[in-house]
Amino acid sequence: MAEDSDLEKSELPSQRRLDQAREKGQVARSRELSTFAVLMAGGGTLWFMGASFTRHMTEALRAGLSINRELAFNTQLLIPHLYDLALATLLTFSPLLLIVLLAAALSPLLLNGWLFSVEALQPNFSKLNPFSGIARMFSMQSLVELSKAIAKSILVGGIAAWVIWHNKDLVMGLGTLSVDAGIPQMGHLISSSLMAVIGAMLLIVLIDVPFQLWDHNKKLMMTKEEVRQESKETEGDPMVKGRIRSLQREAARRRMMSAIPTADVVVTNPTHFAVALKYTDKGSRAPVVVAKGSHLLALRIREIAQENHVPILEAPPLARALHKHTELGESIPEALYTAVAEVLAYIYQLRRYEKHGGARPQEPTDLPVPDELDPAAVPA
Repeated sequence: MAEDSDLEKSELPSQRRLDQAREKGQVARSRELSTFAVLMAGGGTLWFMGASFTRHMTEALRAGLSINRELAFNTQLLIPHLYDLALATLLTFSPLLLIVLLAAALSPLLLNGWLFSVEALQPNFSKLNPFSGIARMFSMQSLVELSKAIAKSILVGGIAAWVIWHNKDLVMGLGTLSVDAGIPQMGHLISSSLMAVIGAMLLIVLIDVPFQLWDHNKKLMMTKEEVRQESKETEGDPMVKGRIRSLQREAARRRMMSAIPTADVVVTNPTHFAVALKYTDKGSRAPVVVAKGSHLLALRIREIAQENHVPILEAPPLARALHKHTELGESIPEALYTAVAEVLAYIYQLRRYEKHGGARPQEPTDLPVPDELDPAAVPA
């Protein structure tokens, strides 16, 4: 049962899967949105430029239906005359054609943005397989598209038929009107029909666009196993990452241990914590922590310090505060400057005693460590 659930596409597509599908040109598409954009562009252009189109159409019809004496007796002039009429008509409607062309080209950007995929241009010979083609013809997707086409035809055709039937008297009377009166009436009829069709298309778009987005995500749904595999590919195998982190910690520990012989002093708890400090008046304003650890690691720090004759001072509050509030390579907090200064002063006196003799310095006790920095301090 667990294996079956792992193979069921129950997980939403990841962003990586969506990006990969986009690179292949697989995005949500809505033909209805493109159709609606073209109709809106055409209808808007006709609405704002209808008067200009009507005037030019009237002039073109008048010029085309009237033939002067020169054209009637000289047929060689007829072809240039028709050419001029066709060119004038094309120039008249060129804004409409250009706007409709731009709407058809830019409408896909409304849903998916700009997309150019080389993989989508590569030939796919598997689509030439007739058996696969027949299977696609009778697939659920084809049935859905067929149902959409039938519903769209019924809706749009029904509304267009209703508009024409509602204006049947106007349609029947167009033949009895003059050119000057008939063309505006025809333009009004076309505009009203187009607006009704656009309204129907808007309803279709409001249904189709969410459906296409849902269907696209559904096709890219992932199984639990695919999610795990993708996680391994993007973030790496957990076992490998754990091994890498382990090696990194080991390398950091070796670097830390190699820095202990250069330390000035190791402050201990004495058994729980150990912190090695180093101070140079060239690189830093305050002592720096070069090693720290607890329990077994603290024991190893003390052993290395003894082997390399690094002084060890038992100062439990200071050791606890340094271990809690410092990191490797960082300077000590300002609140511990005074306490560490007393420790370093003792270390310098101890070195002078070991080198020149004299009175042995006393180990500092009751170092000034603020209670808020000592984890073991009991609040008053």
